Amino acid sequence: MKRSTFRILLATSLVFAVSACGAPLGRSPGMAGAQVTIPQRPAGSTASEAGLRQWVQQFRPTALSAGIAPATFDRSMALASYHSDIIALDRRQSEFSRPIWAYLDDAASGSRISTGREKSAQLSGTLAAIEGRYGVPREIVLAVWGMESNFGANRGSTRIIPALTTLAYDGRRGQFFGNELIAALRIIQSGDISPEGMVGSWAGAMGHTQFMPSSYLAHAVDFNGDRRRDIWSNDPTDSLASTAAYLRQAGWRPGMPWGVEVVLPANFNYALSGKNQRQAGGSWAAMGVRTANGTGMPGWSGSILVPAGARGPAFLISDNFRAILDYNTSDSYALGVSLLGDRIAGRSGVQGSWPRGDRVLSNAEKAEIQRLLTSRGFYRDEIDGKLGSKSTEAIRAFQQSVGATPDGYADARLLAQLRG
Repeated sequence: MKRSTFRILLATSLVFAVSACGAPLGRSPGMAGAQVTIPQRPAGSTASEAGLRQWVQQFRPTALSAGIAPATFDRSMALASYHSDIIALDRRQSEFSRPIWAYLDDAASGSRISTGREKSAQLSGTLAAIEGRYGVPREIVLAVWGMESNFGANRGSTRIIPALTTLAYDGRRGQFFGNELIAALRIIQSGDISPEGMVGSWAGAMGHTQFMPSSYLAHAVDFNGDRRRDIWSNDPTDSLASTAAYLRQAGWRPGMPWGVEVVLPANFNYALSGKNQRQAGGSWAAMGVRTANGTGMPGWSGSILVPAGARGPAFLISDNFRAILDYNTSDSYALGVSLLGDRIAGRSGVQGSWPRGDRVLSNAEKAEIQRLLTSRGFYRDEIDGKLGSKSTEAIRAFQQSVGATPDGYADARLLAQLRG
């Protein structure tokens, strides 16, 4: 749930990675306790139940050295077993990712908006208390809840200990999942949940707002005063409060919006767009930028985000948008939360038009873009077909070099330019 060394973008039907229950992967806030070296499955060995049991014995001294009591380890790890279906999910990759407008259509769908408003009315007192303590608007907390688990409907029913053990033993991302397994054991040791009751998604995310175990240790709160940080029960109180606590700790500033949709002038210099560029609202106004809803430009400093390039909507994002990015580094996710929150609160949706006629690039074509950018000296990161911030900046630099609009947008025309 936070910027960390683990930033997996597991390709699914969404623009960016989500777990089986809708929880974005790659979030792992500050681990509670130092990370330890996780034993690795021998290279070339075939994964099996017997192999996993042997790995568990090798893992035991590692966990105990991290402060896990022998009784906690033995009771919890008695549940561990090898799940090949979890490995299959971890390896799954679709050929195409959905364009951002399709992602946002679903994020702020009519059913989510109406359910969010119903929950806002049902939990009015609880949400008011959470907002009063942490300063995060109820609509943002509700939007995270809606994005993560469809307001609690899709929390997951996979036992976390077997799932994390399988993923740690598998070894592809063993260090990360091994440390998450130790964090899960710490939670059990604290008495907040039993090994049997610790359930969630196949990738380890838990509760109404899908905290990874390390996220739980760093940010979960007991808001209802029952002496348990209970994110697993039907009562969402602790989950919603924990989410607000997380966002406040990530830098959420009370009273400031996440951002505002803006209209850019015809002569706008798109080299100034992107999260790395920041100007005061007055400076943007002096360049001809105006709000889409006709209100005055804000006084706070922000960045211009053009997620679909010069032919799509533009947004001026604040530090609070960055707090949502700390929860999940996907721009699409942060926009989904922000726009869903706006609609739950009764504000209007996106006013600008998306380039819905654009052909969707395959993951192979996106990887080709990265390779071609690398060959031209603009890109120096992993070639994985996932066009994140580094790829966007590389695209923008290439576009500038050939006199194209430097909006950082990857489409079929960009690919043709790179090939040509």
